Amino acid sequence: MVYQKPMVVGKIKTMIFGAGGMLGTELCAVFPDAVKLTHSDIDITDKKKVMESIARVKPDVVINAAAYTAVDDCEDNRELAFDINGKAPGHIAEGCNITGAKLVHYSTDYVFDGSINEYMESDIPNPINVYGKSKLLGENNIIAKMDDYRIIRTSWLFGAHGRNFVDTMLDMSSRMDKVKVVNDQFGKPTYAFDLARKTVEIAGFAPGIYHITNEGVCSWYEFASAIIGNAVPCTSEEFIRKARRPKYSVLVNSKTTPMRHWKDALAEYLNKRKIMV
Repeated sequence: MVYQKPMVVGKIKTMIFGAGGMLGTELCAVFPDAVKLTHSDIDITDKKKVMESIARVKPDVVINAAAYTAVDDCEDNRELAFDINGKAPGHIAEGCNITGAKLVHYSTDYVFDGSINEYMESDIPNPINVYGKSKLLGENNIIAKMDDYRIIRTSWLFGAHGRNFVDTMLDMSSRMDKVKVVNDQFGKPTYAFDLARKTVEIAGFAPGIYHITNEGVCSWYEFASAIIGNAVPCTSEEFIRKARRPKYSVLVNSKTTPMRHWKDALAEYLNKRKIMV
């Protein structure tokens, strides 16, 4: 367990980039008094505007939830992926370093190649797709430009307010007799609601890299089967995608207390979703 200095929400000035996304929306609920910036408010690839906004607000904590997360699209839009996921976090880190703010930034399991069954925070990344490479560049740029950072690697994010696997499965299940889902890629689903609340804790920890997911390992097919009743398994070779995916991208949290099991989180989300629909 790493040293923790409790972070008291409301007594610190917080700034959130990417406030309009799935995770960003949940973060706004956790940090209601934060300065909240969506993509329409600021383009994080514009270094001058990013640094000016941080200098103007003078936050104690900056949380970057902005990212280009369409994994297959990143293959076709490599430059954009590297600008948003790779260079922009460096701009934010530079602004934080100048003003003395700590930075919380989110990265991904896809910085790993999937050649081993599970990954610790200290394992050496080796991404196999453009998305993973762009996110690793973001990590490296942050580390190069400041010391007071918390990089949170997470995986298989689902929740309200954005495109995600759970909603995709529900939609496809309603339109198709059978939904093919790969059964040879393994990871840990993560509920955005839980991750946002865990962020308060991580922000109080010592600087470093953290692996934060809901507990429990599954394949995409096992995840789908917990959501819909007509999922059928297939191999990655049967379901070709533009971007290669790691066979195993299981993140091991070795630094803090675990979050609840993904099945419990999924049940809560599905129940909330019924109420929202």
